[in-house]
Amino acid sequence: MTYRPVVDLDSSAVVAVEVVTSLPPTGRDSMAEVTPREQMMVAEWLLTLVREAASTESLLPLVLPLPARTLTAGDEFVSLVDSRLRQAGRRPRDITFLLTADLADLPRQTVTSGVARLRTAGFRCGFGTALVRPDLILETTPFLIRLDPTIVSGISSDQRRTTVVEGLARLGRGSGVYAMASGVSSADDVVRLRRCGLRVGTGTFFADDDWRPGDRVTQVPEPVTTDQDASDAGPQITEFMLPPVGFDADSTAGEILDAFTKDPALNSVILIDHRDRPLGVIDRTRFLLSVTGRYGHALHAKRPSMRLAESPRTVPAWMSALAALRVAGQDNSRVYEDLIATNSYGQVVGVVHVSDLIQSLSRS
Repeated sequence: MTYRPVVDLDSSAVVAVEVVTSLPPTGRDSMAEVTPREQMMVAEWLLTLVREAASTESLLPLVLPLPARTLTAGDEFVSLVDSRLRQAGRRPRDITFLLTADLADLPRQTVTSGVARLRTAGFRCGFGTALVRPDLILETTPFLIRLDPTIVSGISSDQRRTTVVEGLARLGRGSGVYAMASGVSSADDVVRLRRCGLRVGTGTFFADDDWRPGDRVTQVPEPVTTDQDASDAGPQITEFMLPPVGFDADSTAGEILDAFTKDPALNSVILIDHRDRPLGVIDRTRFLLSVTGRYGHALHAKRPSMRLAESPRTVPAWMSALAALRVAGQDNSRVYEDLIATNSYGQVVGVVHVSDLIQSLSRS
């Protein structure tokens, strides 16, 4: 088994971990119906992958392979997988299933209904190949599409590959689907992929095959900004970003209270939608004042936490620390609350403590 960091091409932040391993043997044709025995075997195999990943003590989202033919199974298989992965302490929204390349051989209706079942259960789906019809991507709206290394390799010197990648990136942006480059092997690849509009990637440029979650990755080249104001010189907020703690928008206040209780250093929790876009932010101090006061727990614990959330203050991940401080100062009542760093899709990539920005800039 190999772990690959999924890296934000703007900030160098590791946003997920892809698990690469051989698929369980089925001995059956991809078009054949999946038997109950095979469903159990695949579910137990996924449980093993998650438990082994958990041994690294990583809380990052996981990208797991899933045989595309399992889309022919029904709701029973999805419920079985959900139950097994929750045994390992993983919520469905923490998992993206990367469907194997034989996806292109399945009937259209099978893919559409199968992806819909996984999404209804809270899982995210990725197409493990770009060799699927564009209209199928638009109809099913997977969470991500993986660009094969054969397409990405040599992009820095081959205009034909650049054109293909630009088209897939544009298709992804237009439909709200991540396009993830695989096989990134050089800094030149990173620069060209960013120009094409891609924002996440994996490959040997970032880490070798012995990489484990928590290890460092190779930093991406700094984005070149031609319109940056001279007063914005200095460190970027990527130097201060911390991993975000996200919850579904329908999470209860009791679940948020548990998160704050378990981590005394946690400043805020972000409520996000199914595509990792921030819907609200819950500040620790304000939240605890509401929940732990007289009758507070009884009033709020079992009700949606969104009632206690405030609008997120977002900044692009490539913004300078000085510019981010100006954003923080726009609301006097929330100056010291966390800022949420987002990528060009508007998705959360990290949080920034304003106090860290102030301390750093005061020393410079």
